[in-house]
Amino acid sequence: MKQFLLLVAAMLFACCSADNETKAETTPAPAAPANASNGKTLVAYYSYTGDSRRIMNELTQQLQADVVEITPVDKTQRYEANNYAVGNQLLNDIKAGNYPAIDPVGHDAADYDNIIVVTPLWHSQMAAIMQTYLHDNSEKMAGKNMALIVSSHSSGISGVVNDAKHLLPNVTWMGDALWINNSNRSRTASLIENWLKTLNFKQSNMESNTVNMTIDGVTHAVALADNAATQALVAKLNEGPVSVSLNTNGDFEIWGPLGFSLPTSNEWVDGQPGDVLLYSGSNICIFYGTNSYNYTRLGKLSGLSAGELKSFLKGGQSNIAVTLSLPSGATKVNRISSPESDNRYYSLSGQPVEHPTRGIYIKKGKKVVM
Repeated sequence: MKQFLLLVAAMLFACCSADNETKAETTPAPAAPANASNGKTLVAYYSYTGDSRRIMNELTQQLQADVVEITPVDKTQRYEANNYAVGNQLLNDIKAGNYPAIDPVGHDAADYDNIIVVTPLWHSQMAAIMQTYLHDNSEKMAGKNMALIVSSHSSGISGVVNDAKHLLPNVTWMGDALWINNSNRSRTASLIENWLKTLNFKQSNMESNTVNMTIDGVTHAVALADNAATQALVAKLNEGPVSVSLNTNGDFEIWGPLGFSLPTSNEWVDGQPGDVLLYSGSNICIFYGTNSYNYTRLGKLSGLSAGELKSFLKGGQSNIAVTLSLPSGATKVNRISSPESDNRYYSLSGQPVEHPTRGIYIKKGKKVVM
């Protein structure tokens, strides 16, 4: 009898332990810091062993950003063979001004306010493949706000930081580089969360950087991309909340018509959980799974695990009532009285603007999206 009771106790302990492990896997990802979504951000990464790719994946769970992978033209080389003989040769070639060839990239660095570089370390230097990318794009990155994450086994990263500063002499560094190595790699998520809070991201001229999404009385924030579509969406939401009825499609998204059209800037998007996308100009798609197609980015739902995201979106159901609204306290567009002959543009606070750039303005008492 005693042995039987001990066996039952052991089984109960094992079940509780397994349940705890399951809960640990579904802990929500940290919410993105508010300043990380205010400007248009690009994450450029190179990964040989997969460590930098995993860092990139965690990083883009915590902030709204486009991603570009840097890949070499010659994909047959084993850089680590013979104590990194090939890798060291490439680094020596760079000292002579000969950079290894890389594949064309899909995003133009000139289009971004903030750029985060994720790179491995090769014998105390920046990986040669990433050096090529920075060298080739140095002029386009001039004046940008930059940040650096370095992955290594145990070696210090001062050499990589020096390489970055040498290759990019005319950028503004948002803060110190983040070093992720074998001793702290298990804490990648929290390291990135705390590091992002220290960075001085360049602000965009979006008047509202987030919108609220409410489903069945539960509200979460969507960090907006910075493009004509989101500017037009914010202008629409200034008139009041927008409610739509969405349906599940393909067990990866809920989607449906907005009831109005937005400007498009379609690109091939590898959609990830939390992505909020515009399809065909007038349909909103909210992902809890993955899918690739031509979309215009609207924003990102952060801070939810995969299971929580699907539950919040009511994935698998039909006629899902979704309401989009501006956060409490967000700037509203006021109607400014002015004669029809007044062709000046005004800011949302009512100040005249001589040379309007991209954003939302008021002209002759009406909203204008530039």
